Amino acid sequence: MGELFIFSLITAVVSAVILFPVLSLFQKGEEKKKNPSFNGFLFIFVLLFIIIFSIYYFTNLDRNMNGLVIGLTVLAVLGGFFAKGIERKVKLVLGLIGIIAIAYMSFAFVFNADKKFEKAQMQVEEEIETFDENETPASVPPDFARNKMKKAFGQVPNTSYYELGSLQIQKVDGQYVYIAPVEFSGFFKWIQGDTTPGYFTVSATDSSANPKFIKSEMAYTPSSFLNKDIYRQIRMQYPDYIFYGDVQLEIDDDGKPFYIRTYGEFISARNGFNPLGIVMVDPLTGAAKQYKLKDVPAFIDGAVSPETVSLHNSYFGKYVNGYWNSLFGKSDVKLPSDEGTEANVSPIFDEKGDMYYFTDFTSPKEGVDSMLGYSLTNSRTGEATYYTGNLEESYMDSQGALQIIEKKFIEKKWYGKMPILYNFYGEASWLTPVLDTNGFLQNYFIVSAANPEIAVYASTPNDALKQYKTALQRGSGSVEGSSSAEEVQLTGKVVRVYKERVGESTNVSFLLEDGKNFIASTENNPLAIYLQEDDEVEMTYLNTGEMFLPVKEMTINGLE
Repeated sequence: MGELFIFSLITAVVSAVILFPVLSLFQKGEEKKKNPSFNGFLFIFVLLFIIIFSIYYFTNLDRNMNGLVIGLTVLAVLGGFFAKGIERKVKLVLGLIGIIAIAYMSFAFVFNADKKFEKAQMQVEEEIETFDENETPASVPPDFARNKMKKAFGQVPNTSYYELGSLQIQKVDGQYVYIAPVEFSGFFKWIQGDTTPGYFTVSATDSSANPKFIKSEMAYTPSSFLNKDIYRQIRMQYPDYIFYGDVQLEIDDDGKPFYIRTYGEFISARNGFNPLGIVMVDPLTGAAKQYKLKDVPAFIDGAVSPETVSLHNSYFGKYVNGYWNSLFGKSDVKLPSDEGTEANVSPIFDEKGDMYYFTDFTSPKEGVDSMLGYSLTNSRTGEATYYTGNLEESYMDSQGALQIIEKKFIEKKWYGKMPILYNFYGEASWLTPVLDTNGFLQNYFIVSAANPEIAVYASTPNDALKQYKTALQRGSGSVEGSSSAEEVQLTGKVVRVYKERVGESTNVSFLLEDGKNFIASTENNPLAIYLQEDDEVEMTYLNTGEMFLPVKEMTINGLE
């Protein structure tokens, strides 16, 4: 608070000198009686001090001198009107300089487009790595997770004081979970409650998991007021930092919560943003610490805010050939999707547990649902990779995948949420949770981005993957091109058989004497429908390393 007081004091003095006809204070005789007195100067100073202090206190603006240009310019022009002689000329010149500076800042977005593109530059590759078949994607949609947390809100003491805060995903102690803080529901509730009681967590991979309420008092939160407001607490300790994006709650492996916010620098002339690090705050004590991106603690996943990633995606897509091209020629321009779950991007995790923000890009031409590429941005470092996809094929974008789901379940009015592009078995594929009108999760839908006719759905992501593998075998996709799965020939005796109807075909799961499990589809192995215990089979399967290995070809001995 002391720093704000001094900043406001100095700014008020400078502003008063610019606005008030100062030279008139030094005149003598009759002229002095005609001019404003020192009391007038003092009144202007006090009034400006109150205005400046209030503006910066309640808006949390950064306290850099370049942020004062507009205000000082207005005061200089007014001061020139009230002043006389040389003082008038000086103040009018200052006003003119300020107007030029304002014009420069106002049109900086035109001149710094190339710098923005340079800051958002991405490494370019063709396809992401094949999805690890032994992993489970973090595929519980946030809307569904939020609904479950709301239904479990009775676990919170003094429930009427609070409401559920913003939801975000994180890896905590090796598990992918959604986290949402409990927030105050208003000013008077804040006065009565003083601190919030904790936060909720729920699995981001298991849709059947129940939310857990974790007790951990927090005094400095987004829903607190005055000096307990987390944004004001950060600004008071880092008055000249440039922040972009909302605060996010991050949990360490011991369950201790921290609020973080991304700070950085303007590209130029208070325009654009480039991330440099984070400020981390203990929400109980208010103690804050600053980290550069390379030094961010290991438990923090979202060091670069999703708002920043979304902003850089727009720089990369729009300004590839400069500002004017983004408006008129639009050569090579691509627009990032707005289907993401956090600020138009969707957080996902790779096989190492590192979090990335996913975004697909489409054409600026209306009515086109063809994807031009997609990006993954490391949420800790901000380093990004743009994937072109197979240039010989036309990939469907996220909006196209959502439209297929809407048409598939048009009678039930179900809809897709959080479409993510994966490389399943060598095929670029959209995995999308499907929700009903009440926001409850119904199934998981997988559709090929290059061959939309290849699509399946099931109650869990892993079940959908099994069906998708079978669909690729019988369709135009190529499971053979997946990962490093080699073809293996085998002869054995069947000891167990299970048959399941899937659409117009049947999946046949069976166990051999050697203990290996296999799955075959009647779509590409029609006679598999007759398979029974004690049959001898000769087959070729793909050694994917899964529990149920996909059968490519199969012959049942003795079956004519």
